[in-house]
Amino acid sequence: MAAEVKDGPATGRTLIRNVSLMLSGDLAAPILDADCLLLDGGTIAQVGGALSPEDADRTIDAGGSALCPGLIDSHCHPVFGDWTPRQNQLGWIEMGVNGGVTTLISAGEVHLPGRPKDREGVKALAIVAQKCFQNFRPLGAKVIAGAPVMELGFDESLVAELAAAGIRHIGEIGLGTVARGPDAARMTAWCRAHGLETIMHTGGPSIAGSHFVSRDDVLEAQPDVVSHINGGPTSIAHDHIRDLCDQATGALEVVHNGNELSALVALQGAQNAGRLADLLIGTDAPAGSGVQPNGMLRMVALMASLGGLPAEQAICLATGNIARRRNLAQGLIAAGRPADLVFLDRPEASSGRDVLESLSFGDIPGIGGVMIDGKMRCGRSRATPPAARVPV
Repeated sequence: MAAEVKDGPATGRTLIRNVSLMLSGDLAAPILDADCLLLDGGTIAQVGGALSPEDADRTIDAGGSALCPGLIDSHCHPVFGDWTPRQNQLGWIEMGVNGGVTTLISAGEVHLPGRPKDREGVKALAIVAQKCFQNFRPLGAKVIAGAPVMELGFDESLVAELAAAGIRHIGEIGLGTVARGPDAARMTAWCRAHGLETIMHTGGPSIAGSHFVSRDDVLEAQPDVVSHINGGPTSIAHDHIRDLCDQATGALEVVHNGNELSALVALQGAQNAGRLADLLIGTDAPAGSGVQPNGMLRMVALMASLGGLPAEQAICLATGNIARRRNLAQGLIAAGRPADLVFLDRPEASSGRDVLESLSFGDIPGIGGVMIDGKMRCGRSRATPPAARVPV
């Protein structure tokens, strides 16, 4: 791990053809009328059209499988490398890539043993975590780390210093001593003034030292992302979830390591408020219930099966919605976007006729390949059931 060399995008032009279903990640048009894709290095150059192997240096035959953007885990807690002290487990990010996750967004490096809570330590940890993951990419995964957990006593000058150092967002408000509405509102105002994204814990305490954050705390602070509105893991009351769907201005996030019934309440609340584009999916892993390589896929299946959301839209909650609300280039299949892609199909023996129907029945897809920046990072997944069709 110490000798890991920073990886770069693919070189040359790659044609992906024989795609049976192209899922864009875009709620406005979740299914594209295209069966091929041309990549130039690590970027999508052309979607559909008259393309042939002569247009590229190499060809990938999708074999009739579907293609979707790489999943973005909107909420996780990495530390350093591909190790989590919460579970004392190695390789959890690499296994997440096998579950279709190509980007992970840190909500705070809170599981680091001896995590500093003083001003200089918090700043140093954020900068080191960010720079380490810029250079270390497990199986190509993009880990957006460096999310400082704010404490009472910090002032606006620290926020300005973090912004100047390239930190793009803070960790969950509520994991530190900043938790109550007035303190959180002051912190979110400072962050907005300096261009840092704010996210806020919602629900009961998750680990020792964290705090209960109520509906009223969130509404007073109005963070950019209402983190795990379905609890992490303990949920606020369902009526309060509905209130946040109506009144919170930030994105509404549901996570695998939360209350599943509350996630469905949030889905309904977002739909009723006309805010499906604001609903995001994450895992909140690692957590007490472990790490889940298929956590993002399971949340998509939950939304599509018990939630009744069309499966092609459910995939958008884990891709394009996050890209747009959290200002990322990846997460959509469109020209000019990074070539972070997942080849997927109905799992063998599923009663669903295709991947979308399988998801609507609650089956997670089989993954036949994962591409990041135009490079194939894995073939048949070690995490999912076998896909009925795989690329060659």
